[in-house]
Amino acid sequence: MLITQVAVALLAFYVAWNLGANDVANAMGTSVGSKAVTLKQALIIAGVLDFTGAVLFGHEVTETLATKIANPALFAATPPIFVTGMVTVLISCGVWLQIATSRGLPVSSSHAVVGAIAGFSWVALGVDAIDWSSIGLITIGWILTPLISGAIAALFYSQIKHWILDQPNQVVQLQEWIPWLSTLLLGVFGVIVLPSLTEPLTNFVIEQVGFTIPAYDIPLLTGAIAAVGLTIISWRQLGDLGTTGQTKESTQCPMPNAPCPMPNPIERLFARFQLLSACFVAFAHGSNDVGNAIAPLAAIVYINRTGSVPTDGITIPIWILILGGAGIVGGLAVWGKKVIATIGENIISLQPSSGFCAELATATTILIASRLGLPVSTSHALVGGVVGIGLVQNIKSIKFQTLKGIAAAWLITIPVSAGLSAAIFSIARILFL
Repeated sequence: MLITQVAVALLAFYVAWNLGANDVANAMGTSVGSKAVTLKQALIIAGVLDFTGAVLFGHEVTETLATKIANPALFAATPPIFVTGMVTVLISCGVWLQIATSRGLPVSSSHAVVGAIAGFSWVALGVDAIDWSSIGLITIGWILTPLISGAIAALFYSQIKHWILDQPNQVVQLQEWIPWLSTLLLGVFGVIVLPSLTEPLTNFVIEQVGFTIPAYDIPLLTGAIAAVGLTIISWRQLGDLGTTGQTKESTQCPMPNAPCPMPNPIERLFARFQLLSACFVAFAHGSNDVGNAIAPLAAIVYINRTGSVPTDGITIPIWILILGGAGIVGGLAVWGKKVIATIGENIISLQPSSGFCAELATATTILIASRLGLPVSTSHALVGGVVGIGLVQNIKSIKFQTLKGIAAAWLITIPVSAGLSAAIFSIARILFL
């Protein structure tokens, strides 16, 4: 049992490593591409925030996936088959993510997990074990996610371009827009991040102080204070440049040692906004997608401890969350640069203003989809957002050869991971069951 658990833990670390190299790179790809931060700074920022999100808030998604990743009732009488299936899910997802990352292709780890589950479930229990409605929703998501994100990004960027970037007095215009941009940024990301961050404080006020408050009061108050603070700070930074309408040349960069081919103060300020949005994306990714790597491990650990297949909520040991977070950070640091280059440089050329709009559109799309209960991919949303920016700028600036490779990887993720999982499970069943 111990040897099995160690082997599965190493497999989970391998999947997390590949997930970090592919998925987390999405969060920082536009920031690096727009020269808001260097690659090294992006890796450090994303690594810290993704690890923090995984360890602090990764248990909820992991718990859900561990008990609903396949129909546990169908495996209740045969825990060894369920364990073998979870191992094949880890191997299949890890291999496919590594192949995609080596080619610099941003794919969806969630879709790879679904495909792998479908593959081993089909071999183990027959075609009726597959949730075809989920496969159908994901297929719809392939089409709708990039379209919606692209439309939102195009809308955001066209407004910023019209009201700020194309105006003769850019600094004056940006001063007027800073409160709205601050509210928009913290509003969208606040809905994703703040409820989880402030939940312990809300529970403390209710349980210890005895003061009953609505669940969203503290997140709303926190978001409002943060928006006001960001507005004041941004006004001060812009005020140093003067409000005469003449944008001064400067070599100051948004971060020390960052590449700085953007003396335009407007783009420097947008670089700060973009960096903040990228931080939110990385944190949210850690708290959500780490489950794709460690949920099978959590389920197997539960079975080893109890002898039964988990059907309800289970407690996720902290060492599993740390293992997943560490794997994500390692993969991002060692292999993440290829996907970062694809997202940030190989679709269109990005400035901080356009990169900010792409990230904001991605977050908005994911938020809308989550509220509607639709399974979507951050990779799909971010690529759609970048293409939407390109359509506003100049359709000729879009590198369609890159998009063809990305689209092909999207289309084959589920069938490839399903085929791998089915083949590996078939071999494992013959050898070990």
